[in-house]
Amino acid sequence: MGFKACLFDLDGVLVDTAKYHFLAWKRLANTLDFDFSEEMNEQLKGVSRVESLRKILDWAGLQIPNDKQNELATLKNSWYVEMISGMSSNEVLPGAINLLEELRKNNIKIGLGSASKNAKLILDQTGITSYFDALVDGNIVRNSKPDPEVFLKGAELLNVTPSNCLVFEDASAGIDAAISAGMKVVGIGSTKDLGNAHLLVQNLTQINLNAIQQLF
Repeated sequence: MGFKACLFDLDGVLVDTAKYHFLAWKRLANTLDFDFSEEMNEQLKGVSRVESLRKILDWAGLQIPNDKQNELATLKNSWYVEMISGMSSNEVLPGAINLLEELRKNNIKIGLGSASKNAKLILDQTGITSYFDALVDGNIVRNSKPDPEVFLKGAELLNVTPSNCLVFEDASAGIDAAISAGMKVVGIGSTKDLGNAHLLVQNLTQINLNAIQQLF
């Protein structure tokens, strides 16, 4: 069988932390006299914290030294961590637990491939850490998606060939990263954003092991 492992993005796939990112970025933007919108927040999906800040500064037309940028990114993260520290298992997205359990039962390896530097905290707070055989996050990769590093590292840690891996992603940058890694990818969300995915579903309730195996 070609299919041996799944790699999951975190935000928007397994849990919904977009609202917390939005609130933290909006609070930061307001300190810079800039009104950050939900549409802008959508464009930050799968993008690292520092690159997200740079996009916001570009939208605001602001030039800020690198050392000050680091301070702002750290401030935003402190607000975000404060919010996600109150997360619970109720915030795991529909279908996620059922799919993780089905994969586990059938001896499919499971990895996380996320740009988040707070991935472990989120997994712990929502009670799903134990499902994962490998965790790759923003603390151990240098390059953000669409660079394939996060998924290639995941395959390496799982000891699986990239072509035997399936990725679940909700961002176009993540779709491109998975394809660049030589992996199959399921897009979670709307067709217009994720058209390059091998399969599109609205959420994880619409996918199971049988459907996954048909992709291989």
